[in-house]
Order: sequence, then C-alpha cells, then structure tokens
Amino acid sequence: MSHRLIDRYRQRLAAETGLAANPWGGRLSVALVYPNSYHQGMSNLGVQAVYQLLNSRADTLCERFFLPDPEDLAEHRRTGFPLVSLETQRPLADFDLVAFSISFENDYLNLPILFKLGQLPLWREERDARHPLVVCGGVCAFLNPEPLAGIMDLFAVGEAEVLLAPLVDALNQADSQERATLLAALAALPGFYVPSRYRVDYAGDGSLQAMTPLPGAPARVERQWLAALDDFQARTCVATPETEFGDMQLIEVSRGCPRACRFCAAGFIYRPFREHGADHLRRQLLAAETGPGRVGLVAAAVSDYGGLAKIGAAILDAGGEVSVSSVRIDAITPEQIGVLVRSGHKTLALAPEAGSQHMRDVVNKGIDEAQILEAVRMIADAGVPNLKLYFMVGLPGETDADVVAIGELAGKIRQVWEAVGRARGRLGRLVLSVNPFVPKPWTPLQWAPMEPVSRLEKKYRLLQKMIRPLANVDLQCESLRSAELQGLLARGDRRCGQLLPLLAAGGNLKAACREIGLDATFYLSRERGEQELFPWEIITQGVRRDYLWREYQEALTATPGLVCSPGCRRCGVAC
Repeated sequence: MSHRLIDRYRQRLAAETGLAANPWGGRLSVALVYPNSYHQGMSNLGVQAVYQLLNSRADTLCERFFLPDPEDLAEHRRTGFPLVSLETQRPLADFDLVAFSISFENDYLNLPILFKLGQLPLWREERDARHPLVVCGGVCAFLNPEPLAGIMDLFAVGEAEVLLAPLVDALNQADSQERATLLAALAALPGFYVPSRYRVDYAGDGSLQAMTPLPGAPARVERQWLAALDDFQARTCVATPETEFGDMQLIEVSRGCPRACRFCAAGFIYRPFREHGADHLRRQLLAAETGPGRVGLVAAAVSDYGGLAKIGAAILDAGGEVSVSSVRIDAITPEQIGVLVRSGHKTLALAPEAGSQHMRDVVNKGIDEAQILEAVRMIADAGVPNLKLYFMVGLPGETDADVVAIGELAGKIRQVWEAVGRARGRLGRLVLSVNPFVPKPWTPLQWAPMEPVSRLEKKYRLLQKMIRPLANVDLQCESLRSAELQGLLARGDRRCGQLLPLLAAGGNLKAACREIGLDATFYLSRERGEQELFPWEIITQGVRRDYLWREYQEALTATPGLVCSPGCRRCGVAC
C-alpha cells in the first residue's frame, strides 16, 4: 500500500468542510468520478450538486474520485496502488455504481487512465456481474453520448435533479442482478440511454444509416430537465480550499441562455431558459448567521439576471462579496459593475466573439461595435483595471478580412481603455483569448465543417502580427491540436471511442485514426448534408431539426435571428 497516497487523500479530506463521509452500512455505494483533477472537479457546480443529492438520501452513499495529480499519478503507476476514494480510500471497483460526470470532450482521454487505475475493464462488453455498473452524466452525456457508447453501460440524458432519484430507486429495487436484465429495465426509464440496447448500421460512405432499438428500448431517449429551478438549489456543498474557487460559495442563478447564439450548445440543450426567483436566492444567500462570504454567481448569462444588482447590493450590505465569470455586453449596467467593483473585481470578461459585424450576425450575437465600445468604456470608467475579451476564428464563411477586423476592434477597445486609464492614472491589461470555432451538436452550426488546422494557423499568425505592437495587450490562443480533437469527439460516432486508448498513450490524432481505419477529415472538415442522420440524434432535446436547419441557412447568409422569449415555441420547446 502507498502510505503517501493515503496520507494525501486524508489531508485533502481533512481540509474540507461540509458533507462528511459515513460508513457504508449496506447502502447503495456510488463512486462519483470526475475525469480530471480535484482542483477542476470540485470547482464544478454540477459535481457538487450530484454529491449533495446522492448523500442526502438515507439509502445511498457517494464518494469522490479524481484523476490524480501528475506526482500522484506517477506513484500509482510505480507502485500499482489502485485508485481509491477521497472519503474512505476504498478502491473504485468496490462500488455498486460508478458515475462519471463529464463536461468536456477532451477529458475523454483520461478515461483509459482512470479505468486502469480503478482496475476495471475499459470496454463495457468486457465487464460482467463482478463489476459495478458504469453510468455517464454531465453535459457530454446529453450533447453526444456516442463516442463513449463502447465504454459506458448507460447515460443519464439530462439534469441530475430529475434523473438521480429514479436511477437509485431502480437499482435498489432491482429483482435481478443479471446485468443484461438490469440494463434492459433501465433502458425503459425516461432519460436513460443504454447503448447495448441499440443496433448501429453505417452506410457505404461511412455515415450513420440507422440506430435500431431492441425490444423495450425507446426509438429516441428524451432529455429530462427540472421545470421549477427553485425546487433544488445548486450550490457549493463542500468547501475545498485547494481549488480555484476554494474561498468562494458558488451558487446557480439561472440555467441555459435565452440569447440563441448559433454556435453555443448551452443555449440549446438547456432550453427552456430558467431562472431562480430573487426572493429564493436572497433566502439562500443571506440566511447564514456568519454572512454570505464571497459569493460566485453561476450562469451562462449572469448579467441577464434582472435582479443581479439588487441581490449583489444585499450581499455587500451583509458583509459579503460578489463574483461573476463574465458579463453580457448588451446587458451589463453601471449598477451591476458597481457591485462587482465594490467586491474587489480586478478583471471582467466580455465576449464579442467576432471582429466584424458580418460574423457577429452569422452567429446571431445580437450586438454591434458601438455597444461593445460602450461596455468597455463603462467598465473602464468604473475602475476595473483589467479586461478579457473572447473571440473565435474559423467560423463559417470567415475571410481574412474578418480576422483582421478582430485586430482592428482590439485596437479600438485599447484606445478607449487607454484614454480612461490615463485619466485615472492607472493602465491595466487587455487579454484577447482566441479560440477556434468547434461545431457542436444540437446547434444550428452542427452541419458546418471545422476549418483545417493549416488555415487556422495562418489566422493565428495574422492576429499575432496585428496584436504584437499594441502595448498592454496580450494574445492567448487555444491549442489547435486540442481544438481538433475536441471537434472530432464532439460530433463523432461510437467508432471514435476506439481512439481513446491510443490517444491516452500519447499517440497523435491522425496516426490513431489510421491505426483503427478512420478518416479524421470525415468527422472534422466536411459539411454535413441536410438529411444526414447524426449519431447524437439517438437522444432528443425537444428542439426541432427543421428549426436548426433554417437557422443554419440564415447563418450562411449572415441573417440575424431572434432570441428566446416567454411563450415562444418556435424551436419546439415551450419557453
């Protein structure tokens, strides 16, 4: 046994406050696995919510597993010591249910490592009654589950608040422990996709031809979602000093986004947009006798929340502080910025996404240059010293002139920032974060090709040439190889799962594709046809396909679209 690793786990657990582990006592044991570091996993509000929901049940006990830090991972490999839980240091294979929470496609590469450390077969067909069931939840489970269909026994399609209770009840009440019988029963539950209950056929050109359900399984699995957000409050339940938000209480204020940006999956797979009530949030935040402390408000569009300024002011008046990840350019107000400045914010983030109006119309961003510069001026006037700006390159129809427009807009933003900063006697930094466009399922741009790395490299160089002369401006560019991998896994089918062991062992994407007989360009750089069947369409979000196709056609002509509004049913989901 590796005593250093055990000591490391115990020290980490001792540093936490909140929910504590209890003896198993015959309860259903659930291993909650986040396929990345403890630092990242415990900063994830979804992980915190699942942990809270499971441990609030008298018949269930949930313990946490994370990808070991590099030093610990090296010791695991050197000693052969198995992956154990943070709470009681029990091996992964000892649990009844192994539940993965996956938010990012690139984290798939850590699955072969985790299964090996956990002493579990990676492929579901190699596991039997001796092994725990393996379920996948999180955003990736209902964005496109198919690349992991050869690994996971089942997928939770939708939101944990609705799905966890019926899953645990079914497992506790199962009459048969025979694996195939249990999975067949689970496939009949709303919101659970069991890939072994479907036959997959491919056409001669490699595209998906059909996914045929076996008896008892639905033709498509319907996403489940929480209608009344106030019925459960997603918030920090375990304080984790070692993590990025260790000194902050995270709390969800809304779910989804009404803006309908055509590249953004969150705006489509979380429909309808829902908000917590203002009175509910005040009770949640201000009830503690010790005060609210430092509060991180979590949402896809925090500044869209109507009561943000009032709630922020109430937190400040109670002796707390307020933090947000980013603000919406056309929704931010001086009152909201004032709350953030009083809380000590040194950096705010805005997302223009594109430099030209043409490209902002392509993605239905719904803002113009004047609004961008006014938001920058407002933030600068309030005294926020640093600003981060998010842009994309490689969007459908983008030209070099559109890329140049990013540099030109950055120059105009710098002029505003510098003028206000010099008047205040303080110049902060501007950071441009530039990411390649990655087409995602369930968005209007799911049909679009991803631009080849060679062309994206040229666009990066063009931006670097334009930004380099600008003082106090930094350019951060996402790895193109990482983006390419994300692009393939985001829209891949179940054949793509075979790449993961090769990539986890250090292989490159093109070589791995050649080894298993796949063509990377088939998944990445071709435009899909209108009628092509997509692997992710084994599930349904409620958003109509013809609506998404129409939005894609409007994107190609740079025609701005509409935003979600109460009572709207255009897409098929009642808002």
